[in-house]
Amino acid sequence: MYRSRPKGSLDKDILEFLSSMNDDLQLLQYDILGSEAHVVMLNQIGILTMHEAKVLLEALEEVRHNPEILTDTDVEDIHESIESHIVQKLGIEIGGKIQIARSRNDQVILDIRMKIRDEINETSEQIIILITSLLERAKNYFETIMPMYTHLRQAQIGTFSHFLLSYAEALLRDMGRLYDTYARVNQSPLGAGAVGGSSIKIDRQRTARLLGFDGLVRNSIDATTSRDTVLEFTAGLAILMETLSRMTEDFIIWSTDEFEYLDISDSHGSSSSAMPHKKNPDPLELIRAKAAAVLGNFVAMITVVKGLPSGYSRDLQEIKNSLWQACDATHQALRIMNYIVNSLIINERKMLQASSNSYAISLDLAEILVTKNKVPFRLAHKIVGSLVRKAITDKKRPLNMLGEKEIRQVVKSFGWSLPIQDILRTIRQTTPQISINSRQSFGSPNPKQQPRMVKLLKREMAYYVEEVTKRKRRNAQAMKDLNETVTALTVRHKENY
Repeated sequence: MYRSRPKGSLDKDILEFLSSMNDDLQLLQYDILGSEAHVVMLNQIGILTMHEAKVLLEALEEVRHNPEILTDTDVEDIHESIESHIVQKLGIEIGGKIQIARSRNDQVILDIRMKIRDEINETSEQIIILITSLLERAKNYFETIMPMYTHLRQAQIGTFSHFLLSYAEALLRDMGRLYDTYARVNQSPLGAGAVGGSSIKIDRQRTARLLGFDGLVRNSIDATTSRDTVLEFTAGLAILMETLSRMTEDFIIWSTDEFEYLDISDSHGSSSSAMPHKKNPDPLELIRAKAAAVLGNFVAMITVVKGLPSGYSRDLQEIKNSLWQACDATHQALRIMNYIVNSLIINERKMLQASSNSYAISLDLAEILVTKNKVPFRLAHKIVGSLVRKAITDKKRPLNMLGEKEIRQVVKSFGWSLPIQDILRTIRQTTPQISINSRQSFGSPNPKQQPRMVKLLKREMAYYVEEVTKRKRRNAQAMKDLNETVTALTVRHKENY
């Protein structure tokens, strides 16, 4: 189809090596829409007659509704496949005009940008569903006490709702990154041609409007060469998958026999082929693995792009497969994680037991010494640390099992005069519940702050819900208007022909 300079046919093995048809199938509908907008524009500027535009648009519509009619296998990509079909159907005299003032180079990035903007909207909707599930579940666990961890060691006392809301906060940022990327993706490269535009005075703004773009990628070299928006989108997916991977890691650890803080439902757990007692968190483990795969997709893409010169290079063909894999894996992971979040079985008793036996109230005790007894924090830190060491050394007792004599001995070793009875009373009375209720800083797990956090998250999420809905509506309206324009041109021609 495209062989003008080289003689003869392309070697079969070379053609198979060059072909991207399997990866291009996801771009077929977008390529047809872009071609229709291009034909409409060529007609409106007087390059195509009404008859030429009409038959070209009818042929494109036929492919759009019946893609199986593309039977030519001796093609390099979907763009050649569609054009080859149209030329065979209409002849070179008319079919050969569809590519006027256009190149595969601006076509392919046009299709990818249209695909990515739909992917951003779909992914955003899935994130919204997952955040909503997290918020609804968090409402039931405002006062469900559990240890919070650093370095996988018990650090402070918190609540399960606080953990769930932490994931919601991270996911909201993940969605914000994708939301911001959309504005840079939704710029039309169509009309940039191969690399240097066209001598024909085409109307790039018209095709951009017909396809629902907010503007143009102005520079023709930049339009056909750059893939930074594709990389930005995939990086956003990789970061999103990192958030999901962290969630899975927490849920996997907390569902072990050693923790028993929670469990996944039977319908979401796998069984062992040999051990009848097992229920394995396989879906969570696969999400964790797919996060690595999406990161790998991003690394593969940016590695392809990093060594290329300006102007289109065939290397760019290879990023499509990685892009589709990243999209598919992310959609799967979000859907499965939502199932799991909604069906988690929470063991509140076990969480409270772990908190009650924990030394995670130590920071609270140190801060009481600071505020009530005016002890410098670093000294309070040392005193409480020494009390913990004594409790651990002597049969690993909870702090509230320390006696007055032991406390006096520790405090005296630091040469500080403190009311020992007050300290003893504070240690005995500081329960996990008092610990979380004492938190005053904004964003802490204090149960009184949790409803406020939910309210703030819902407010921020409502903004994205509205904006994503608007974007989808604008895109749908653009496609509807394009379809009506195509229909009007073909019907008008039939009436006048």
